[in-house]
Amino acid sequence: MAFYTYLLASAPYGTLYCGHTDNLAKRVWQHREKLRQGFTAQYGVTRLVWYAIHEDRDGAKARERAIKRWNRAWKIRLIEEGNPDWLDLYETLNQ
Repeated sequence: MAFYTYLLASAPYGTLYCGHTDNLAKRVWQHREKLRQGFTAQYGVTRLVWYAIHEDRDGAKARERAIKRWNRAWKIRLIEEGNPDWLDLYETLNQ
């Protein structure tokens, strides 16, 4: 089973959110549909702009915690290394 750490954005250079999950497509869909009240629903953070795959939940959680401690510039650099146009990667997931 794969686990994921991911970054969502409201728009290019917009509000960012970091999370982890074992079902990336479902979790991003929940954010997009605003099925859970909270930060992403309040600020419209629905664009999947980066993700990493991990072998276990502990690895995904550890990466999430590390990224949450990063400053904004580091997060933006991480996104732009793999997704310079800030495309929504949700449509590329095998759902």
